Amino acid sequence: MKRRIGILTSGGDCPGLNAAIRGVTRAAYEMFDAEIIGIHDGYRGLIEGDYQEMKRSDFSGILTLGGTILGTARTPFRNMRVIGEDKVDKVAAMKKTYKDLKLDCLVTLGGNGTHKTANLLSQEGLNVIGLPKTIDNDLYGTDFTFGFHTAMDIATDVIDRIHTTAASHGRCMVIEIMGNKAGWLTLYAGVAGGADVILIPEIPYKIENVAKVVEARAKSNKGFTIIAVAEGAMDKEEAKMKKKEREAKRAAEHFSASAYVAQQLRDLVGVEARSVVPGHLQRGGAPSAYDRVLSTQFGVHAAELIRDGVFGVTVALKGNEITHNRLSDIAGVPKLVPEEHQMITIAKNIGISFGTK
Repeated sequence: MKRRIGILTSGGDCPGLNAAIRGVTRAAYEMFDAEIIGIHDGYRGLIEGDYQEMKRSDFSGILTLGGTILGTARTPFRNMRVIGEDKVDKVAAMKKTYKDLKLDCLVTLGGNGTHKTANLLSQEGLNVIGLPKTIDNDLYGTDFTFGFHTAMDIATDVIDRIHTTAASHGRCMVIEIMGNKAGWLTLYAGVAGGADVILIPEIPYKIENVAKVVEARAKSNKGFTIIAVAEGAMDKEEAKMKKKEREAKRAAEHFSASAYVAQQLRDLVGVEARSVVPGHLQRGGAPSAYDRVLSTQFGVHAAELIRDGVFGVTVALKGNEITHNRLSDIAGVPKLVPEEHQMITIAKNIGISFGTK
């Protein structure tokens, strides 16, 4: 049985992409007669026919390598059916490339936007399998995405390092963790790093409640405070605004989420508050051992699905089982942190504030 497989990585990069590519290809080579076509820079490469025929040796030595050997790009789903000035029908172009390459299957590694386009292509009749990648862990239907645990390790390390300098200088340090819509990364890294306050998009905060924590710690001779804030965190007044209004307000004030919290605390409490933004450091470098294993598990399951002729699905982790969901069931469905989530309760029970009281 010969299978000709196209692989692409789309959206933001993260640790584990190469490990997942390796998992798919090595399992495919072992289980059946496989030919691998690497598509460059995500859906752009599929639209423009930018690809290369891969060899077994291309997948050697990439397990520990960060980033993606195929390159990646953001091609927003909302533009997929929009014909721009270049007059290119993107969906038709992707289907043509798939057929011209005589692919039996397309494997797409990516997050929410990637999966929406994967579902679109599946509905257009292509054989598609998704692999859930994102440091935000906000893909519905899977307990964890690959890339998340590595980013959590990095963010936790940042908080650990800020702890020592905050304690030395008696400062309030506000650390901005990636996560525009979902607070999973900030929540887990905040708990792991011993933050005193965690602010996430799903739970709008009152700065007065955050100020109470800072003041209480000062009165108890704890001269510093660690605040982990997601980049999409907002206070209760901002939460009443539409997204564009909120973004315009922040842009006019030249504030990121962490800078805004730090400034509010300086104004309210008079505390020396500093903002720290590790930014894309959280995406970079080698994947953790956990993500190497998870990426490999996901990749091997994808190869098994190809062998068995199961398409229109995305791989997932549920409990201790590697399984899969239908693309049509999960595409476009964000997985946000519910306020009643067990990790929220755990954090509150050890005295971490979410700025709500």
